[in-house]
Amino acid sequence: MNIIQKHPVNKLGYNFIAPQYIPKGKDEYHLRNKQNTSGIKYRKLTSLEIEVLVRNRNASDDWNNILVASPFNAELIKNCKFYGLVRIGILEPFYLEFHNLRMSIGLYNSTIISCDFGNNVCIDHVNFLSHYIIGNDVIIANVNELACTDNSKFGNGIVQDGEEEKIRTWMELCNENGGRKVIPFNGMLVGDAYMWSKYRDNIALLDKFTAFTQKEFGAQRGYYGMIGDRTVIKNCGIIKDVLIGTDAYFKGANKLKNLTVNSDSKRKSQIGEGCEMVNGIVGFGCRIFYGVKAVRFVMASHSQLKYGARLINSYLGNNSTISCCEVLNSLIFPSHEQHHNNSFLCAALVMGQSNIAAGATIGSNHNSRSADGEIVAGRGFWPGLCVSLKHNSKFSSFTIIAKGDFPSELNIPIPFSLVSNDVAKDKIIVLPAYWFMYNMYALARNARKYAERDRRTEKIQRIEFDYLAPDTINEIVDSVNLLSTLNLNEKGSAEVIGWENSKRNTEVVKVPQAIAVFKELIQYYGVMEIFKHISTIKITNFDVLKKSLSAKIQRSQWLNIGGQLIRKEEVDKLKRDIVSGKIKSWDEIHNFYKVQGELYSTDKLNHAYTSLLEILNITPKQFTPSLLKELLFKAIATKEWMYKGIYDSRAKDYSNPFRKMVYETNTEMNNVLGKLEDNTFIQEQLAELDTLKKQIKASIKKLAL
Repeated sequence: MNIIQKHPVNKLGYNFIAPQYIPKGKDEYHLRNKQNTSGIKYRKLTSLEIEVLVRNRNASDDWNNILVASPFNAELIKNCKFYGLVRIGILEPFYLEFHNLRMSIGLYNSTIISCDFGNNVCIDHVNFLSHYIIGNDVIIANVNELACTDNSKFGNGIVQDGEEEKIRTWMELCNENGGRKVIPFNGMLVGDAYMWSKYRDNIALLDKFTAFTQKEFGAQRGYYGMIGDRTVIKNCGIIKDVLIGTDAYFKGANKLKNLTVNSDSKRKSQIGEGCEMVNGIVGFGCRIFYGVKAVRFVMASHSQLKYGARLINSYLGNNSTISCCEVLNSLIFPSHEQHHNNSFLCAALVMGQSNIAAGATIGSNHNSRSADGEIVAGRGFWPGLCVSLKHNSKFSSFTIIAKGDFPSELNIPIPFSLVSNDVAKDKIIVLPAYWFMYNMYALARNARKYAERDRRTEKIQRIEFDYLAPDTINEIVDSVNLLSTLNLNEKGSAEVIGWENSKRNTEVVKVPQAIAVFKELIQYYGVMEIFKHISTIKITNFDVLKKSLSAKIQRSQWLNIGGQLIRKEEVDKLKRDIVSGKIKSWDEIHNFYKVQGELYSTDKLNHAYTSLLEILNITPKQFTPSLLKELLFKAIATKEWMYKGIYDSRAKDYSNPFRKMVYETNTEMNNVLGKLEDNTFIQEQLAELDTLKKQIKASIKKLAL
């Protein structure tokens, strides 16, 4: 049966913190007083003010515990019940307006237990308002329950005084069996979640991560909920143990429990109708609307959940959108798109700049005896319509998967590949370098789009959006070496084993063309980074350039740490420093990200130079002025080829008869699609090409090459 206890009504609102959890020399309000930084000076009510409050049908267990600021207008409080210590800021005879919601300043028709209010708040029909500190100009209307408990954690996976370890909240990322679980906390970056979930062989490291989190938020009981200035909350059901920033907007939410919702005047977060969210962190500038369900989650800044999306045991990276579909036990790096009702993502590590199409079921099928499989997808992952993949599978960067049911696990080591299941031939077909051969427009446009849509104002991690970067170049170099060993038939194809967990072979097609494209891209990447370096630091002659380049000839290994590319040796050192105690907090780890971001341009330049030497099979001494001049002109040729690929891949949409057949005339088509020659992105690419030509010719002249 339900255990319902009876207590004296005059105890309601007091003893929020049990005596054994109050530090010596403190009272039950010590944390509340620390949290309330409004600077408002409160005083006791006058007898006349109490008389007015009583006449307006207000009640209190002890009017001496109702404190107010001056000036105070008792006429602006009506039909409220007060329990415990309540402190009320200035109330003036005005109304506040927000999105056509107009409410009189004051407290009306509410039950209020041990709360602090800032100046000029509007509180009306809040049936149960308990243990909250509410900022200035806040509007709260028609809320069933807005309460905070003495052991509130606000979405942080901490254990407080007197609690057992088993109550700790974990996020079970990347694997449904919980073997990669991490503790969510406010301020958790995607790099933090990745390292914590990834390095499961380093127990000392994992213990440090747990200790950092516990230390960051402490074990004290008795923190009040907080609602920041200018936040608006209306027509909501239950809001319990939720910490809310300034300028947030909640409307019509069903249930919000154990959350931190970060928000400020420049990065406003919103939660809308029918949403239910429990045990999580909402980053700055997030938008959550229309029936969303989220449990045990972190949403990084400027991410969105919409239209019935379900996010469970998952981390959603910055600038990402999930609509309609279901995402479970996944770690998703920044710039992810998934907005079709019938797509499904489960037990996956998706490393950024990804797009999940309609009907895709990524990881729904387990090929083991329990739900413990995983999918690892490099950045640029794009499974097409109605793709079904099995655990375990692994994909290199910028893998695109054609529509189909893939019956076995896959391991695709070649980046920028198109993977398809040819049912007629009963084999997997892999086309390396597909993007560069057939869809250059989408590849280049996406790189630009992701950078432009990065709305982060606090860029602790420097996210790489370029498709040619240290991680992908290393994959390309490995791919050239791998493809060069294959035995080709007369069509330039080869049969390989080990790419699918089955008895059938995988066919790799157009191998010579792919090798040629990949080699050209490595060379282009190397030359362009050197050219950027020349332009950035105003190099005036070749000798100065040569001295500024790394003397190392070993191409470095790189890791994608939450969308930020960092040299492996630096990550290894970071782990050692954490375990040894040299790094003592998450703030220091975040400072490591910042430092690596500042070093990235130089590290990338060194990587580009060594990659160039490797693909040309030369030593630094053989890198001469005449060679650089030749390479710069080849870079122009590559850029021209890229521009042609961008134009041609888009032009297909205007010449394909099945695209044109829905239009009676070319004029109708152009009015619907826009004219090809007016395409803004293509025009920008052409302008970039013209500029590059001029700049390279000027640099050649300046350096006297």
